[in-house]
Amino acid sequence: MKTKYFYKFITLLVTIVSLSSCKKKADVEPQLSVSTTTVSFPAEGGSTAFILTCNSQWTISNSAYSWLQLSQTNGNSGCDTVKLATGLNITGSVRSTILVVNSTNGQARRVTVSQENQLYPSYNTSPIPPDLTGMGSTAVQLADKIKLGWNIGNTMEAPGGETGWGNPPITEDYVKFVKQCGFNAIRIPCAYYLGHTDNPSTAHINLNWLNRVKEVVQYCVNNDMYVLLNIHWDGGWLEQNCTTAKKDSVNAMQKAFWEQIATTMRDFDEHLMFASANEPNTNNDPTKMNVLFTYHQTFVDAVRSTGGRNFYRVLVVQGQSDLMNTFPTDQTPHRIMFEEHCYTPYQFTALSDDASWGKMFYYWGAGHHSAIEPDRNATWGEEAELSINFQMYKTKFVDNGIPVILGEYGAYRRTTPKDSVTHNDAIDYWITFVTKQAITNGVKPFYWDTGGALDRRKNTMLDQRTIDAIIAGSK
Repeated sequence: MKTKYFYKFITLLVTIVSLSSCKKKADVEPQLSVSTTTVSFPAEGGSTAFILTCNSQWTISNSAYSWLQLSQTNGNSGCDTVKLATGLNITGSVRSTILVVNSTNGQARRVTVSQENQLYPSYNTSPIPPDLTGMGSTAVQLADKIKLGWNIGNTMEAPGGETGWGNPPITEDYVKFVKQCGFNAIRIPCAYYLGHTDNPSTAHINLNWLNRVKEVVQYCVNNDMYVLLNIHWDGGWLEQNCTTAKKDSVNAMQKAFWEQIATTMRDFDEHLMFASANEPNTNNDPTKMNVLFTYHQTFVDAVRSTGGRNFYRVLVVQGQSDLMNTFPTDQTPHRIMFEEHCYTPYQFTALSDDASWGKMFYYWGAGHHSAIEPDRNATWGEEAELSINFQMYKTKFVDNGIPVILGEYGAYRRTTPKDSVTHNDAIDYWITFVTKQAITNGVKPFYWDTGGALDRRKNTMLDQRTIDAIIAGSK
């Protein structure tokens, strides 16, 4: 028999079931989705995006932030477009990472991102174990062995080859003559991009050219001469492109070139040094200096990676000295030098015609101004200013274990001065003064010559006064 209590129980039960049913309908199912689970970038980099849909707060964990940039790494309920971007991959291998997407509703998703290898193939195809044989000197110890340096200018860096600017091919007899004149180090400015890449799409250097460069280095080493081999102006592919826009492509070329150069020259002992660049243009801009720093880091890493004696080779980097506050990370300690050049004031040392910004100076230094032609006396860049510069090199670099190479310096005679005696005396005085300032402050001077002081065909003296001025400064 059904009582009123029975019906009350049934009514209560229906109410509970009904309320329970309503509660389930009010709940929202956890939701998290991504429009793709794999993203692939080409070697040159680029940008892409995926759609992320979620009904709660979400975050993305990106452990590859050094090379992969995301437009956002967190968000709220809704639909978001997450943009991904990366630059050129110059690491020498494919790189990849997994982006982990987590939401507060308990859901998680993964997106695998990868990028192909660099634009150019790796030329470090045969690395060998480090070899300390003949490489015992630190940068400081090696600098102590360098007395006077000489540039073989306008030759190996000339477009089209070493005779492109009218100089004859370098011979071992010429190297011996340079040594006979009082020098024990030679700087070889060298191009690789201009006329010497037989396949620009792969940055491959012509093997005949590499072997010729190696032959010239051998001339020097055969005669116990220290050698500084660089990548010179070379069309400005590096020198004029210390910019964020060109950073990745220049680093790729830098890596490809130095892997080839270093591998070819690997068997030379410590007589051979490598220099990353020549006169990189940073225009007093800290941002450009930071970009240049990456070029030097690529240079150091590329050379060291080839192994053998290159693992211990002394390496030379350049930059604007007042902004040069750090040096590349090097797994081989105490093997870095810094390079500067000096043509101050340029109106006196090398300007060949009057310019809109200033006239040529014919006379320079105390006791070497002319009363005959006073409008051609130097008005800046004389002894006091040069002395300050060289003292700065000493206190900032040399005293802190970073030897300094004065990779280029020089002053050149003109035929136009009315007071030729005073002019030639001033040229001699500048050369002697700068040589002396360099050596006094622990800087290693390399005079810039393009064939005007020493005859490269006859191996005879063309300008005895210049050589005498250099030797006088060294004493």
